[in-house]
Amino acid sequence: MIKHVSALAGIAFALMAAAPSDIVMAPGRPEAMVALDAGRMPAAVLAQSLIRPGARVMDVMAGQGYYTELLARHVGPKGRVIAIEPVNYMNDPKTAAGWADLQQRQRNVELIVGAPGEAKMPDGLDAAFFHLTYHDLYWQSEKFKYPRTDVDAYNAKLFQALKPGGVVIIIDHYGVPGMDSRAQADKTHRIDAEVVKSDMARAGFRFAGSVPILEMAGDDPAKLVFDPALRGKTNRFYYRFVRP
Repeated sequence: MIKHVSALAGIAFALMAAAPSDIVMAPGRPEAMVALDAGRMPAAVLAQSLIRPGARVMDVMAGQGYYTELLARHVGPKGRVIAIEPVNYMNDPKTAAGWADLQQRQRNVELIVGAPGEAKMPDGLDAAFFHLTYHDLYWQSEKFKYPRTDVDAYNAKLFQALKPGGVVIIIDHYGVPGMDSRAQADKTHRIDAEVVKSDMARAGFRFAGSVPILEMAGDDPAKLVFDPALRGKTNRFYYRFVRP
């Protein structure tokens, strides 16, 4: 009888967990976000993320909240998404208003304002998500009031913040192999993919596979990702790491 009840509970849970394609297609997202779906393939990204309903997830350098909202839908009302957003981004009234609207739509979203190296690191995380932002750990800018980050110190805190078995998703633009990471982040907003693997291994994370769905031919890794001819069409790696 107990096994029968457990099986029924498992079926009910599976029915409640929406498919990633349904999450993306469900109404309510801003048109500007929906327009980005073709190039970002969010349904496939979420399907391969190892992030489950009910998870507590940190979205690092969340921008306008594109993935924050999708992750919030994905983890559901029993989950939580903590978005990290630098101070200078939130000084833009339009961005601040957009976040207020997002949090009205998704009550399971929390916003922490501060650069990754300065903001309080959430604890008890099941996952951390970097969408085109890991390279920003190597970026710094006086103009944009974005401070220098001690990458190893940050990743050590991240390791401690994740529960055993917790996953880190890093999607970023392929950069020039061997190029200095800070120079590359400043010049093109890219990163050498092998640097990411080395950083995470040094922090204690285990590599849990590469997902090739965002890899594209014809991209020049020496070019700025904001080049109008390349924007949204860069060659991107999708790596998964797990805390043992």
